[in-house]
Amino acid sequence: MNIGLIGAGAIANFLLKEINDAGHEQLRITSVYVRNREKYQGLEAEFGVKLYTDFDTFLESDIDLVVEAANVDAVRNLLPATIKKKSAVLISIGALVDETLLTEITELASRHHHVIHLPSGAIGGLDLLQNAHALKVVKKVSLTTRKPAHTLMDEAVTEETILFEGNAAEAIKQFPKNINVSIVLSLAGLGIERTKVRIIADPHIEKNIHQIEMAGDFGETTFTIKNNPLPSNPKTSYLAAMSILGTLDRLGKNIRIG
Repeated sequence: MNIGLIGAGAIANFLLKEINDAGHEQLRITSVYVRNREKYQGLEAEFGVKLYTDFDTFLESDIDLVVEAANVDAVRNLLPATIKKKSAVLISIGALVDETLLTEITELASRHHHVIHLPSGAIGGLDLLQNAHALKVVKKVSLTTRKPAHTLMDEAVTEETILFEGNAAEAIKQFPKNINVSIVLSLAGLGIERTKVRIIADPHIEKNIHQIEMAGDFGETTFTIKNNPLPSNPKTSYLAAMSILGTLDRLGKNIRIG
């Protein structure tokens, strides 16, 4: 499968190394869309890819699937055009808090017979949530996210501080770079208005910690995920990067779990 990559940041480089450098059996990144060709020119020789600065030409290149590894603006501006021609994998899922955009790309995907893949990112348990929600028996979904205080606040604190309590829709508006996981959790279950979110700045931790609680007719469950950072970039979750690679891996499997 030939992959077209939007962006050239930390996660994009992780994918280039794990897929192209490692010689993945079924996957190959062949095209990369960037805004600044000169800045990323070295990627062509290092990973054997071709850079594009014209998006239409990028989409017309020999690719089977597009992976967005950029930001929410890329999703807003480029995904509608993408999904008319290719299926896509999204990293910046927070963009889908915009219900107009979500409706548009859902309709485009249906009309053009393409699929939008949303990796689980820095959390887990989405398979259980989707299974329980198939019969609409989920009554409660909540997410408590704890992050090192200095990553969320400018001022120093000595005790944990609750920065936000509300629903996922408001959480992503107030913390657009910090709580993408709440959107994929919402889309898997009760939606952005009914998914409860709490964000805590904690000066005593060094990792991001996500605790998910679900309850309904199926029973109750709690997941706690403590994320290590991506070795090449401490601002990026290692698990979030791996979830994209895992999503791509599963696309080529004849046996799929979950």
